[in-house]
Amino acid sequence: MKLAPRDAPRYFARPDPGRAGLLIHGADAMRVALRRQEVVAALLGPNAEEEMRLTRLPAADLRRDPALVMDALKAQGFFPGPRVALVEDATEAQAAPILAALAEWREGDAQIVVTAGQLKATSRLRKAFETHPNAYAIGIYDEPPSREEVEALLARAGLRDIPGPVMGDLLALSRALDPGDFRQTVEKLALYKRGDAAPLSAGDIAACAPASTEADLDDILEIVAEGRTGEIAPVLRRLKAQGVQPVGLCIGAARHFRALYTAASDPGGAAQGINRLRPPVFGPRRDRMLRQAQGWGAARLEQALSILTETDLTLRSAGQRAPEMALVERALIRLAMLARR
Repeated sequence: MKLAPRDAPRYFARPDPGRAGLLIHGADAMRVALRRQEVVAALLGPNAEEEMRLTRLPAADLRRDPALVMDALKAQGFFPGPRVALVEDATEAQAAPILAALAEWREGDAQIVVTAGQLKATSRLRKAFETHPNAYAIGIYDEPPSREEVEALLARAGLRDIPGPVMGDLLALSRALDPGDFRQTVEKLALYKRGDAAPLSAGDIAACAPASTEADLDDILEIVAEGRTGEIAPVLRRLKAQGVQPVGLCIGAARHFRALYTAASDPGGAAQGINRLRPPVFGPRRDRMLRQAQGWGAARLEQALSILTETDLTLRSAGQRAPEMALVERALIRLAMLARR
């Protein structure tokens, strides 16, 4: 049977142990792997591998010995409880032994869980699971998680006291990050808040979210955006000593000012524009960027982007002979002076 995408998250959380098999397929290997991990854990519990109730079968092994999947299906373990025969990275080349085992499945046998990449609608493997009366086929697509999925992930991590605006930040982050990165961020948040009874805050998210390219250059960008001209040279020397390249610095500055321009030119105002940024920004950094966008305004930010574009083109020009870091320093000083007008 084919499971609809809206029903899939609930099934992954509470799979039916009486089913003969489950096929999880999709183009994004990380998303498929996370779903496979979730459903196997829900089926078998935490000690399945130690109790030998999970048999992993790489698809490549089935080419050499097609009987492996049937053997895993019928094998009897030493420990009581449900069992799973997991076939990973299956393709059409392994369809025959998998489908033969599915046809021979009887109550009490191990459940067959198969993961695969993107499968066409005409795929023999996919069609067999979709039409089987006691098996499921679930397609995993490149879509952001729903609010229900995010809330379930947070609850499993022990994060429950979450104010509405902070939940909005988490939903935005779930759409900006890959599923694996978002799951790791939630795990970090759970550890970060361990023993802390205060509600989750945007500052907590900012402390645990993956650092962006802009975050590495925060010091110099904050100085420039706030017009603190005299502090530019010392910070630039420190960045140069750390190995930051002039072109990379120019690109980072352009990305930052482009984000400010996006926020400042939003029809709903800079505050709404900041909330639309991708990847999202949180905590004190979001407050700083909001102040900068409101202080500069769209017109001056256009001028700033013109200065940075001109500097970038000069840096990449084959004919330029001026020291590259000096060119970047001059551009940043011009921006800082522009901020003070």
